[in-house]
Amino acid sequence: MSISALLSMGRCCCRRCWPRGLWMLSAPCCDDRRMCVCPGPRRIGIPVRSSSLPLFSDAMPAPTQLFFPLIRNCELSRIYGTACYCHHKHLCCSSPYIPQSRLRYTPHPAYATFCRPKENWWQYTQGRRYASTPQKFYLTPPQVNSILKANEYSFKVPEFDGKNVSSVLGFDSNQLPANAPIEDRRSAATCLQTRGMLLGVFDGHAGCACSQAVSERLFYYIAVSLLPHETLLEIENAVESGRALLPILQWHKHPNDYFSKEASKLYFNSLRTYWQELIDLNTGESADIDVKEALINAFKRLDNDISLEAQVGDPNSFLNYLVLRVAFSGATACVAHVDGVDLHVANTGDSRAMLGVQEEDGSWSAVTLSNDHNAQNERELERLKLEHPKNEAKSVVKQDRLLGLLMPFRAFGDVKFKWSIDLQKRVIESGPDQLNDNEYTKFIPPNYYTPPYLTAEPEVTYHRLRPQDKFLVLATDGLWETMHRQDVVRIVGEYLTGMHHQQPIAVGGYKVTLGQMHGLLTERRAKMSSVFEDQNAATHLIRHAVGNNEFGTVDHERLSKMLSLPEELARMYRDDITIIVVQFNSHVIGAYQNQE
Repeated sequence: MSISALLSMGRCCCRRCWPRGLWMLSAPCCDDRRMCVCPGPRRIGIPVRSSSLPLFSDAMPAPTQLFFPLIRNCELSRIYGTACYCHHKHLCCSSPYIPQSRLRYTPHPAYATFCRPKENWWQYTQGRRYASTPQKFYLTPPQVNSILKANEYSFKVPEFDGKNVSSVLGFDSNQLPANAPIEDRRSAATCLQTRGMLLGVFDGHAGCACSQAVSERLFYYIAVSLLPHETLLEIENAVESGRALLPILQWHKHPNDYFSKEASKLYFNSLRTYWQELIDLNTGESADIDVKEALINAFKRLDNDISLEAQVGDPNSFLNYLVLRVAFSGATACVAHVDGVDLHVANTGDSRAMLGVQEEDGSWSAVTLSNDHNAQNERELERLKLEHPKNEAKSVVKQDRLLGLLMPFRAFGDVKFKWSIDLQKRVIESGPDQLNDNEYTKFIPPNYYTPPYLTAEPEVTYHRLRPQDKFLVLATDGLWETMHRQDVVRIVGEYLTGMHHQQPIAVGGYKVTLGQMHGLLTERRAKMSSVFEDQNAATHLIRHAVGNNEFGTVDHERLSKMLSLPEELARMYRDDITIIVVQFNSHVIGAYQNQE
């Protein structure tokens, strides 16, 4: 059967049903027909989280075999992108192959109306012919490395007079996108007017606007919160007199880390208002600054400014739309502040901070420095229920999501879960036309009675560094969904120390013949010489996160398949991954302890 015939029999055009309408000619199109504009047929979902990818299986039904050459040749994105478009991609009917736990927003029947068939899509697909013979395509090792290393960045703290006075030796960071565009962001900077270094990862949802804004602005708010009264006065006087300002942060950025120049003046004015209030509140009598309090105040103030800027608007139509996009999208944040032996981690959402500790016998153990703010955290569930009336106890969290929609229970932005209904309607009605065309902004969450339901206030954890604390891993949930924390720490620890402790090969219940076991041992021996080929610890960790097989080793074939997935399919298998690995200087940390 030709691909044209399949298209004619399965005409589902929404993102949820498009693959199902193409691949099998049986069963109704949707579980809920109200969510689909097409009565076409569907196929039952392919399992997603499998140790071996089902993309090129010879056991698939014939229509599936015909369709998968398109995936391998990246034609799916061209057909899909031309035949269907979505007003708000992140809220469109989601694919049934994506586990609901992987989505920030759960699908809602109202979202189905966002999808509209593009004009002349049938004629477009008719004009193409595709071979029905499956063709295997794998990326070569150099191509895999090129993809993995595209966003890697490394920074080494400079030495002074031959002695490194910082407890941080340096850091490695990297990102691997699954969404297009990637919704994760990262930031790293050295505080110039105070001691310490700031590092953070930011996981956006409902678009990347909020995570982008938070990655640009949050560190300035933290740095200002940590400045003494005299320095704040000096900065304010410089602004009033038109003199050059004292530099506050030294940023450590990859060339791909974008900063918004268009909104810089708006962001500066909001930050200036914040430090003016700090000057008025602080008379300079107390010289001691509580880092924990400063982190909490910075998070809350930035989220408040994001909300206020969206309510006030801007005469510039571009900036007005920008601030509204930032406010209506959302982002989680996990930030570390390292000052000598004092390590503070401020977390809002479900990204994580993990400390790598080397025991006396050389083994590695993981110490968690953050808590996930989601339904798996009993304390978070209890907090939410206590903040709202008892008659909302069953509706405030449904299906492990806030109001049945949002997975993280703390986040920046997401004013749909913070503003009153009247305020939302007023802002949308007075907003630009692009906002009025966005159906998501008009949608009110169900059981929305006593907002706000969401907060950006972080949970701050303090840890005093010890010589055995070797590194810190900050990562978005895309990493923790694929790897256990102990495996993460072991892989990074072995990479940084250059020692690879041979672990017994675990077959995990698989029936392995003697010949297969011999092959596994031979393969591992061959890879030993190149196991540390990566020059970046975050890259090395991503390689394992994406390419690990059921035996715990990196499988190049699997890695190649995962990295060659087109944009529309990549998100079905994993999330965006952003990692920062901070390496500590044990000698400096030990010297701090000896001084005390």
